[in-house]
Amino acid sequence: MDEIKREIEALRAEIEEHNRHYYDEDAPIISDFEYDALLRRLEELEAAHPEFFDPNSPTQHVGGTAKSTFAPVTHEVPLESLNDVFSFEELRAFDERVTAAVGGREYSVEPKIDGLSMSLEYENGVFVRGATRGDGVTGEDVTENLKTVRNLPKRLKNAPPRLIVRGEVYMSRAVFEELNEKRAERGEALLANPRNAAAGSMRQQDPKVAAARKLDICVFNVQKAEGVSFATHGESLDALESYGFYVVPHTLLKSMDEVCARIEEIGDTRDRFPYDIDGAVVKINSLAEREALGSTAKAPRWAAAYKYPPEVKESVVKDIAVQVGRTGVLTPKAVIEPVRLAGTTVTNATLHNQDFITKLDVRIGDTVRVRKAGEIIPEVLEVVKEKRPDWAAPYHLPERCPECGAPIVRDEDGAALRCTGAECPAQRLRNIVHFASREAMDIEGLGESVAENLISAGLLTTPAGIYYLRAEDIAKLDRMGKKSAENLINAIEKSKSAGLARLLCAFGIRQVGSKAGKILAAHFGTLDKLMAAGEEELRNIPDIGEITAKSIREWFESEQSQHQIRLLREAGVSFKSAETVKDTRFAGMTFVLTGTLPTYTRDEAARIIESFGGKVSGSVSKKTSCVLAGEAAGSKLAKAESLGVKIIDEAEFNELIK
Repeated sequence: MDEIKREIEALRAEIEEHNRHYYDEDAPIISDFEYDALLRRLEELEAAHPEFFDPNSPTQHVGGTAKSTFAPVTHEVPLESLNDVFSFEELRAFDERVTAAVGGREYSVEPKIDGLSMSLEYENGVFVRGATRGDGVTGEDVTENLKTVRNLPKRLKNAPPRLIVRGEVYMSRAVFEELNEKRAERGEALLANPRNAAAGSMRQQDPKVAAARKLDICVFNVQKAEGVSFATHGESLDALESYGFYVVPHTLLKSMDEVCARIEEIGDTRDRFPYDIDGAVVKINSLAEREALGSTAKAPRWAAAYKYPPEVKESVVKDIAVQVGRTGVLTPKAVIEPVRLAGTTVTNATLHNQDFITKLDVRIGDTVRVRKAGEIIPEVLEVVKEKRPDWAAPYHLPERCPECGAPIVRDEDGAALRCTGAECPAQRLRNIVHFASREAMDIEGLGESVAENLISAGLLTTPAGIYYLRAEDIAKLDRMGKKSAENLINAIEKSKSAGLARLLCAFGIRQVGSKAGKILAAHFGTLDKLMAAGEEELRNIPDIGEITAKSIREWFESEQSQHQIRLLREAGVSFKSAETVKDTRFAGMTFVLTGTLPTYTRDEAARIIESFGGKVSGSVSKKTSCVLAGEAAGSKLAKAESLGVKIIDEAEFNELIK
């Protein structure tokens, strides 16, 4: 019995974690099918062991929560979830329960759109508020973002005085593919699927971002209607369509045989819908019968969601191609014989990383089973080893970058393999934008769009090339002109004296950001002294550990890095530390800043501390020398008090720096 209880508790914790990823972060880490299997197992155990009932179990509530970034909205009518079924036998059992209770035999069968559920409120035909489902009782107010949804009517025709409807915001496949193409061109991570893209768009703080995502909405239920009544669900959908809504396609059927046939038809033609679907919904048509059946704690008894199993097919690995992403990470993909999956022809399947390839033992020539993860990204599930040809050999990712030939290193904290090339063309845009960023060389006016423009025109190929740009060439670019070109050249010239700390941050050496750059600049004073330092000397510097020391040496020993340094030297970029510590009153001391100071920003206070030889940390520990606390200081202040760390306010700080 203890073992069963432990399994129930483990399942509850695991499902709640997946709920957080899916509903709150819009980033699921398992497929819907795998999630449904976990939930089904928990339901079975709880039904068999009612002594372990818990009202807080994920089987008793809807998965999401309302985020604090948007105003909460209490739904007048709860936005319930649906009970899932995974076979026609389970669906017929649902039909038998319904028939025994109310005798109704007419159902509406609809595709289950894979999007974000919304409540829409109208007063006198005018759209006044929209909210996410949240936990079913409380959602988040996303009215302004909903106003950007292309086919959402802002004003209805002949609608009742007050109307609340439920719909699904989605991103069409066409828009999703277009969005991912643009992200791929910019070297950004691809969005996993349209559902996540739509959900993330709805939760943007800036409605302009949501508008750019070209979302749509499909309405599928009347939640509340004042001054009008409907006898059936079909009648209510017809009315919604007449008001101006895009309504879910629905078919009214009287027998379960017809219902099952329609579900199969929807599954077979799912690629014809403009949106992704993850099942088919079966609902009682009579609203009076719905009322009689009622609901459980989380779902209506008058509806069921039939979930399609993920489609899995076999194919042959013709090759393994390696792509280098914008951040230098190598991503392998299997080039496979064309196979039809979830309505599209698939020719590539992700292999994630070397660990994944090794675990499955994927080889060129293997027959593999492939599916679409989340119904969108093809991935290899397993190898059919009995079909492996004799000549197939174990596969290993290259030791040098396929784009630039630089050495490949493995991330210390993960499975990613990464190119170390300072001039790698795959990382060109990212490296240039980082080099010019505020925390690095701080070149005002050289953001991502300008960098893209310069790269496209063939004017810029490496970060060091920034210092060889000419105003007359820049002025010829779109959206630039003579004045903008002159301003950019002046900003570039100014950055030459930014100093060693910023330059080290700009290099993009792994583990070396602005903080490590300052430490190294203060210790060595010049780039040449740093370049001459061995790994052991670097390891002995406070806050420069073994991993960072190794990264620094590897970067400086790279031919591409040495070429960049030569170009920067010839351009007149300063290799000396811009900040020298004359007063070392804070030497050996570590400060933590928390709360809002009356006159200093945190950056200003940090610069003062560093100018006196001190260090600034983001967390409180026993090694913390002093906590500088302002108004609304939070957990850091409490931790400092518990550890007995000295706490000062701005007035005391000013006394220390007199």
